[in-house]
Amino acid sequence: MTKTVTNWVFYPRSKEPTELCRNVVEVFKDAEKEIEEEFDKSVSDVVLSIVRPGLEKLGFEVETGKKANQKITVPVLFGNNGKVEKSFEADAWHRKGGMVLEVEAGRGYLNNQFLKDLFQACMMHNVDYCAIAVRNHYIKSRDFEKVKGFFETLFASGRLQLPLKGVLLIGYSRTS
Repeated sequence: MTKTVTNWVFYPRSKEPTELCRNVVEVFKDAEKEIEEEFDKSVSDVVLSIVRPGLEKLGFEVETGKKANQKITVPVLFGNNGKVEKSFEADAWHRKGGMVLEVEAGRGYLNNQFLKDLFQACMMHNVDYCAIAVRNHYIKSRDFEKVKGFFETLFASGRLQLPLKGVLLIGYSRTS
C-alpha cells in the first residue's frame, strides 16, 4: 500500500530539534496533499514551489526561479573590503535562524546530492543548521532511509566533526 507521509530525523540524535526545525517539518506535513497531487512531476523545483509560502511565513528567503536574481546565495568567503568572493546557492535560507534548506527529488540520493548539500552548508557563513528534504521513495530506492543510514553512520562514528549544530533530514511524498 502506498501512503503519503512526511518522515524526519534530526542529528545529532542526542540533541533536541530546534523550534525552527520542527516548524519546517510542519510546512512539509501541511503540504503533503499538494505534493502528492503533483507527484508525477514533483521535481525538486515543484516541491519547493509548494512549500515556499509556508517557508516564507517562517522567515525563509526562498528561491523563486533559475535566474540570478531569483536564486538565494549564501556567503562562503570574503575578500578585500569585506566583499563576498565565494558563495553557494541554497533553495532556502533563514538568516536569523542560521539554517539552509535544500529540496531534492530524483537525484537526492542517487547522485549523492545530499552530500554536496551537506558540504556546502558546512562552508556557508553563519549557517548552523542544514535541512535536506528527499523523497521517501524514488523509483525502486528508499531514498529517505538510505540517506538516513548514511547520516546515522556519520554521526555515530564520531570520526568526522561537522561545524553545524544540527542536520534535519526530511522525507516527503509517497512511501511504499
